Amino acid sequence: MGRHQQCDGMARRDAIKIGMLGSAGITMSGFMRMADAGEIRQDAKAQSAIFVELPGGPSHLDTFDLKPEGPTEIRGSFKPINTNVPGIQISEHLPKLAGCADKYVIFRGVSHSLGAHPLGQRFLFTGNRPNPSVEYPCFGSVVSKELAGAADLPSFVAIPKSNQGPGHLGVKYAPLATNAIPRAGRPFNVRGVSLAGGMTLHQVEKRQNLLRNLDTKFNAIKKQDDLLSGLDRFSQKAFDMITSKRTREAFDISHESEKLRALYGEDDFSQSCLLATRLVESGVRFVTVTLGGWDTHQDNFSKLKTNLLPKLDAGLAGLFRGLAEKGLLDTTTVFVTGEFGRTPKINTRSAEGGRDHYPRCMCMLMGGGPVLGGQVIGESDESAAGPKNDAVIPEDVAASFYHSLGIDPHKEYQTSIGRPISIVRDGSVLNGLFA
Repeated sequence: MGRHQQCDGMARRDAIKIGMLGSAGITMSGFMRMADAGEIRQDAKAQSAIFVELPGGPSHLDTFDLKPEGPTEIRGSFKPINTNVPGIQISEHLPKLAGCADKYVIFRGVSHSLGAHPLGQRFLFTGNRPNPSVEYPCFGSVVSKELAGAADLPSFVAIPKSNQGPGHLGVKYAPLATNAIPRAGRPFNVRGVSLAGGMTLHQVEKRQNLLRNLDTKFNAIKKQDDLLSGLDRFSQKAFDMITSKRTREAFDISHESEKLRALYGEDDFSQSCLLATRLVESGVRFVTVTLGGWDTHQDNFSKLKTNLLPKLDAGLAGLFRGLAEKGLLDTTTVFVTGEFGRTPKINTRSAEGGRDHYPRCMCMLMGGGPVLGGQVIGESDESAAGPKNDAVIPEDVAASFYHSLGIDPHKEYQTSIGRPISIVRDGSVLNGLFA
């Protein structure tokens, strides 16, 4: 799963409720054990999150918002199929996701106006429209700040990298990027967590003690400098992780049972979703998993059919089912989005045609935690060119995501110069999303 280059370098809402609650749940005995161990905050809903990034912008018309009655130049060649929730249909090339539609919500008619990749990603990954005067923190950095985890575990992990950044919160809340992806049947090492070159834990501890002695000379400076403070936190975190057997084992998917591994595909994205499941179970608060390549200006249908949709189907369905199998779905919110949708009208720049950037209409998915799965919220018009009625806006989805984790989306942070900034500037929790 490599990095992909992009082409440009309710009262306001009503829910269309169709279906049933997700079937997974944590047992009462398990909940009480975790609560007694301090692993569950009584005022929260979900305790962790997995964010699936789809950079490039997936075509909503060919995935979760098909228009089979539309003209050929809009509907394309894909057919809809029924899901396990009566009344909900998705693409024929997502059969596994169709079989677990009760575990997630589809947002249709999501709309905004930023059609460039970097701007769209900054908007969709923070819940705030980009503003030149402030750099908003991404979801993972906010969750990392609000939901403190164990000292020997990273609170925010990106598999293999992420377009999410900490913004004004600073480097201390940046993600630990694995810079690699797990492979089925192979050991997985993460630089900065695994010991390399034959180095022993004793040698690491000796180096750490030396650094502590040197650091005493710079304490006055560090207290006044956010960057040095963040780097110091990173250094201590790295030491805690390297010397922690629990952390090293959290990244080792070979410990998973054959039964669980069978729920996922063997491709890179599926194995990354398997790792995300294991990390959340170990106590990591926020994990991003990236599946790129959705910038389908040309050969849209062959790229989707032969590569992107089979990977998304296997990995994401495995993620929902794997979390459910482990009893983690009720305590983990899963959020899936790209930065925008694709044009309803198919272009003619290649033999089969493609679809271009289109922020006016797109789809997102959310499931797990307190989310009421098995429904569609929002609706697009007859050609999926825009919302049919009220739009679902990214700010409202962001506010709802934070709410699912027990985080107040309107909470204010103070920047280093004392400026108050809300986590989500404009946004309200969506009606009908939660049980």
